Amino acid sequence: MSDRDRDHARVERSAGLAHRVPDLGALELLLAVARLGSLGRAAQSLGITQPAASSRIRSMERQLGVALVDRSPRGSSLTDAGALVTDWARRIVEAAEAFDVGAQALRDRRDSRLRVAASMTIAEYLLPGWLIALRAERPDTAVSLLAGNSTVVAERLLADEADLGFVEGPTVPAGLDAAVIAHDHLIVVTAPDHPWARRRKPLDAAELASTPLILREKGSGTRQVLEGALGGLARPLIELSSTTAVKSSALSSAGPAVLSELALGEELSARRLVRIPVEGIRLRRALRAVWPTGHRPAGPARDLLSLTRGATG
Repeated sequence: MSDRDRDHARVERSAGLAHRVPDLGALELLLAVARLGSLGRAAQSLGITQPAASSRIRSMERQLGVALVDRSPRGSSLTDAGALVTDWARRIVEAAEAFDVGAQALRDRRDSRLRVAASMTIAEYLLPGWLIALRAERPDTAVSLLAGNSTVVAERLLADEADLGFVEGPTVPAGLDAAVIAHDHLIVVTAPDHPWARRRKPLDAAELASTPLILREKGSGTRQVLEGALGGLARPLIELSSTTAVKSSALSSAGPAVLSELALGEELSARRLVRIPVEGIRLRRALRAVWPTGHRPAGPARDLLSLTRGATG
């Protein structure tokens, strides 16, 4: 018989165990009866009512086909079969306790660290606040952050190099599940001395598409959303790998830029950059938390995900 056939036979033999072997709660109750000599005291020690305990013992006796407990006004005692089943039950419960200790150790190891991968805008302008809030809830969790564009975030998650990711692109990368956590707007900005800063009419899509722009690199969520809105490739004047670099170039009057509204509050308020109205295109985008398909975030990753909901409009 091959190893595969033996494994299949073993699965078939064990498939009915759940129906033939009492559950852990029933076995713990039987052990409590043996230890305390009273069904009532056993029920009390486990936080259940005596009728519920009696019902559980009777159900276990029917399941096994033997009497386990003799009941009398003086208390409860085990039958010979009950004493033997109790010895077996003790070993099963001890094994379950060892299993529980091991599982807790795995959870502790998982909860001791959190690896986050985030696209640049989220990493620079949203994650710091979320991580401060997470630190208050989980002070013993060490957090590492990898910042990159949306394509890099997807690659890190699929390579098991991150536990939770955040992306800004128009679609969910293949192989990942996602939840929208917020929305953001892209806006066109220039330095105050640029001719667009003095124009009275909004830009249209054709003019924006035909103008060389300071852009994020290919693969970034910002670039993907802009090119999707324009129906094709945007014309790069300069390609840069971070939001901060794009903003700095726009501040230096290198040319117009398209950036997240999240990154521009201070510059717009101080009129160091000017917002240029655009008509005929939609530059609103979803911000998403992402994780490998079928692996819902757990532990610190789940807690961070819950902190991100409704982070921005």
